[in-house]
Amino acid sequence: MSCIDCSPIEPVEDEGDLKFRPCTLPIVTAVKAEGYAVEGVQDAGKITYGSREELLRLLERLDQLQQELGLELSVSLNGRTGRMLVERWLTLEQLKVRFTSENLIAIIANHNFCSHMQPIVDFNEVIVGFELLLRPLPGSASFKPYELFEIARQTGFHSFLDRAARISAIETSSRLLPKGIKRFVNFLPSSIYNPKYCLTHTFEAIRRLGQIPGDFVFEVVETEKIANIPHLQDIFSEYRKQGLLVALDDVGAGHSTVEVMTSLRPDYVKIDRGLISFCDQDDAKQLIIRDIMNRAWDCGAKVLAEGIERREEFLFCRDIGMDLGQGYLLGKPSDKPPARFGHIA
Repeated sequence: MSCIDCSPIEPVEDEGDLKFRPCTLPIVTAVKAEGYAVEGVQDAGKITYGSREELLRLLERLDQLQQELGLELSVSLNGRTGRMLVERWLTLEQLKVRFTSENLIAIIANHNFCSHMQPIVDFNEVIVGFELLLRPLPGSASFKPYELFEIARQTGFHSFLDRAARISAIETSSRLLPKGIKRFVNFLPSSIYNPKYCLTHTFEAIRRLGQIPGDFVFEVVETEKIANIPHLQDIFSEYRKQGLLVALDDVGAGHSTVEVMTSLRPDYVKIDRGLISFCDQDDAKQLIIRDIMNRAWDCGAKVLAEGIERREEFLFCRDIGMDLGQGYLLGKPSDKPPARFGHIA
């Protein structure tokens, strides 16, 4: 089962065909005037190119024409060495970003990443779960996860990357973690167009690896602005139908407001690290934290404090009854879990 957004990312070849649409008479006339042969393919035009340099010149000319004519062109590239599995249409801007970010696109296309694990603990300092975080594959090119996802978004590959990252997290956790330990896995709501279809691979991976659905907690990542509440409710509903749990990240940061939390009623609420930082010294932060906790508990959610870096923050969160904590004080992301589960070092 595959779709254009999650299909393999094929390389841009030095020889091939460029298709463009809309195929208007002014564009065809201008391109032919520069010596290119243009064929009509249904509602698109097709131009053959013989080198990377020729392709780049052609794309630059098409960009000039779309600006002059007030159009927005889409293009599709089909190389000579193999048959294109799916026809992927991109804007000229998306292609421009792809050509200027080829190293990062290669990382995405070749799955040159892995999952590290950061401990999540209760306030008896016992590890109860891990968040799975995207990191460079050992021996491969380095990258910053947020940059990788931003390039994926700009080039139209964010659904491909988001799905691959979810599968990596599931496979890593099944290999290294015992059953009964929670695994927090990030996801981008904007990458999931149809929850019933787009999440099929995620559910299949959990079944294939013989994992317990209730061990997995899928959380909205911190960079995602929540604009479409009904869509996210549909995603949460699909996860829950499969016996999985859901979490809302960065509550209190502005993107994930308390009102959003009460609408979505997640199983876990993660309080933004900005509120947790020096919360032991800030009365205003303490009022907000207590309010979020009370509302979360009213929804039946467990509350997790993110970004705990000082012992004083840990003690404050413990003393007011927080359920769980996460942060560098409690453990940094690592490619392996502790040799022995239980109390943190």
